[in-house]
Amino acid sequence: MIYAFGEQLTEITLEQAALDNNPAIFITTSADCYEILQRAGISYEGEINLEDAVFCKLEVQQDCLYGTLAIPRLLDVLGSRYRMLLFVNRSNIVIVDDQGFAERILKRIKRKKLHQGETKEHFLYNFFTEFMSKDSTVLEDFERSIMAMEDNILHEKNQSNQDYQRQMMPIRRQLLILRSYYEQLVEVGNAFEENENRFFAKKQLKYFGTLTDRADRLMGRTMHLIDYAKQVTDAYQAQVDAKQNNNMQFLTIISTIFLPLTLITSWYGMNFEDMPELKNGYPVIICLCILVIIICIIIFKKKKIL
Repeated sequence: MIYAFGEQLTEITLEQAALDNNPAIFITTSADCYEILQRAGISYEGEINLEDAVFCKLEVQQDCLYGTLAIPRLLDVLGSRYRMLLFVNRSNIVIVDDQGFAERILKRIKRKKLHQGETKEHFLYNFFTEFMSKDSTVLEDFERSIMAMEDNILHEKNQSNQDYQRQMMPIRRQLLILRSYYEQLVEVGNAFEENENRFFAKKQLKYFGTLTDRADRLMGRTMHLIDYAKQVTDAYQAQVDAKQNNNMQFLTIISTIFLPLTLITSWYGMNFEDMPELKNGYPVIICLCILVIIICIIIFKKKKIL
């Protein structure tokens, strides 16, 4: 698909783009990429392989800007990504996409934006911000999930460590992936803003500054959620440690009480001939054991262990 720049993006044919020599946006697949690059006046001698687009970056080459985009699927951040290649020269933009994602983005831009792309800069701004438009909502969902886990901890709802880790670990992994993704977008925005090849008008560079700020805010919010998840994990671990300490304290009390009782019973179990209270000492031993238990309880009360 080919679109002519303008306040409203207009779909044109390849012949129209070639005859009028007008700046245009070319969306193509990797199979037709070399032909379209030649029609767009972009010289690129490297290999076109969308599998190489493993992260977002922008490289400055002699005749063009070359970029790769690896965009996480918001419904499955840990899964496969949308992969695209981006070529920009002084007049044209070429987007290489085998998954149809770029076309869906353009349709959303045409449906939602009044000013869809009068210039290359404005179009690139709309394109990047459109596939970032739902990210804030996704981060809010992550925040609500972490808050729900925190509420469970505060209300001491029974939850095994395995269940907790099963919920928290995917969230942390997704947030780490998104943080790296937004950091890459910040670097892409900075590379656009540097305008090393002078492909962009100076007065239009404000779009890239806004794009960088947006990616930076998303990255900052993601880092906040990572810290929040760590704090919730620390609170959960503290609760687990407290329960273990209570269990150990209970076992310590039981052991402390039964230790002197065991000593008494083992002593009188020896049955020496001259042992005091050997014949009629059963009531005495019972009273002695009860006295030991009472003394232990009094000591524990004073120490505020019970």
